Amino acid sequence: MTETRVERKERTRRAILDAALELCETQPLAALSLRQVAKEVGIVPTAFYRHFDSIDQLGLELVDESFSSLRALLKDARTFDAPPATDRALFLAIVDNSVDALVTHVPNAERHYRFIARERLAGPKPVREAVRHQLELIERELATDIAQVPGAGRWSGEDLRILANLLVNAMLFHAEELALAGGRPDVVRRTQTTARRQLRIVLIGALSWDSSR
Repeated sequence: MTETRVERKERTRRAILDAALELCETQPLAALSLRQVAKEVGIVPTAFYRHFDSIDQLGLELVDESFSSLRALLKDARTFDAPPATDRALFLAIVDNSVDALVTHVPNAERHYRFIARERLAGPKPVREAVRHQLELIERELATDIAQVPGAGRWSGEDLRILANLLVNAMLFHAEELALAGGRPDVVRRTQTTARRQLRIVLIGALSWDSSR
């Protein structure tokens, strides 16, 4: 079948993103040049601008790709047709589902999460800010869902945000661990076990917290 112009453009765009991910395995995004990316893809440098305005914009697209599907998976992990009967059981189910979602999702996007691990602290400012924004979105969504738990009424809005921040940072850390595991079953199992215990400790401990005290 003949490839349409739109299909060809999308294929080239995908190739540019994949090439950038590959090149960023050995160098930071800030050191990457569009000429390097163009050479890796097999296009002339000027063709890069048909898809992205700059390397920074390319980085922003990679950040969006990294988080969009993860946000949806974590949201699904907190959705139940028939929620467990107690707050403790509900929190344990959220932990188990969230960790399982990470273990399933991250190995399919290892390079994206290695990219996030490298660039979220040392990348170009727009990329760092985009990562922070995505994490804040996940935190707000998580805090909103936790607030629906019957026993959450004793927590202030600020304490809910603190709890969500702890959970999200822990999940991001373990996502990065999984991305660096290279698919090694022993590392994946250890990370999965540690993540589940850590998140359970935080959430079960939170059940004893009362913001008014």
